[in-house]
Amino acid sequence: MTYPTIDVHAHVLLPEIEAFVAGLPGHAEAKDLDARRNGAAALAVSGPMVRERLPRLTDVAVRLATMDAQGVDVQVVSPSPSHYHYWADEETAEKVYRLANEATAAHCAGAPDRLRGLGLVPLQHPGHMVRALEHALEQGLSGVEISSHAPGRELSDPAYEPFWSRAEETGSILFLHPFGCTLDERLDRWYLSNTVGQPTENAVALSHLIFSGVLDRHPGLTIVAAHGGGYLPTHIGRSDHAWSARSDAGAGCVHPPSSYLERLYFDTLVHDPHVLRELVRTAGAERVLLGSDFPFDMGTEDPLGALRAAGLTEAALDAVRGRNAAALFDITLA
Repeated sequence: MTYPTIDVHAHVLLPEIEAFVAGLPGHAEAKDLDARRNGAAALAVSGPMVRERLPRLTDVAVRLATMDAQGVDVQVVSPSPSHYHYWADEETAEKVYRLANEATAAHCAGAPDRLRGLGLVPLQHPGHMVRALEHALEQGLSGVEISSHAPGRELSDPAYEPFWSRAEETGSILFLHPFGCTLDERLDRWYLSNTVGQPTENAVALSHLIFSGVLDRHPGLTIVAAHGGGYLPTHIGRSDHAWSARSDAGAGCVHPPSSYLERLYFDTLVHDPHVLRELVRTAGAERVLLGSDFPFDMGTEDPLGALRAAGLTEAALDAVRGRNAAALFDITLA
């Protein structure tokens, strides 16, 4: 059987969200924090970069033309993580997730045979997350995108248990995509906020899910980790050693941490064929999905070329290219 080529890590920009939050209490402070964390040089580069890519982020026809040039049949589209706005109060957060879910669904409706969508939930308000997830599903979206943490809350927080339960019950896809890093101004030069911060945040978030027992209590959760899961998959041996050597590390989860990699999914966006090959070895070829971070500059313009460079077997390459995602998102070629 021939499977479509599916990119599970692609973004849409939703100007209506930014227009809504502009000037609201807390927005300016959040922007100031983001500026401090990233540094002036990074912001000076990022602004023009996003403006140059705006048609690919907002125009379905331009998106499809770029997909055709890349050899991608289907994209799973999630809102730009800049739309999380975890600073927002409950009323604002509800408006943000509704706008995000409805606008993402409308964008995907422009090419329903080629685009699938993910929505947002307010990670800073656990009590609203189940309803936000259900709202996303009502729009025809496949699940939601979440960051690695919210202010004052890690993903191991017990307050998230109802959300994990509902996501498990509904078979929703949870796309773990960090935005921002709590190392703050230590990473404010040389774009370390992204190059070091994003893989760090992935590793920390996944470790909270593993070591706290979330994945033991919810074995049916479907979590896709962006950026290849960050540093965790290639350094999982250290986690296994801590789990076996220390009572404080091993108290929360039943099995060695490395065994949970086979319960998670990871995208291919690691920018190194050797790291990608190691990710496939540690997690298994059935748990790795093609991802490009379309269309940002920290993504790849040639996701298939990056995948082929890893030198995988034909069976593994076919699985990662599309077979795994086709099963996960119930996608077939027309």
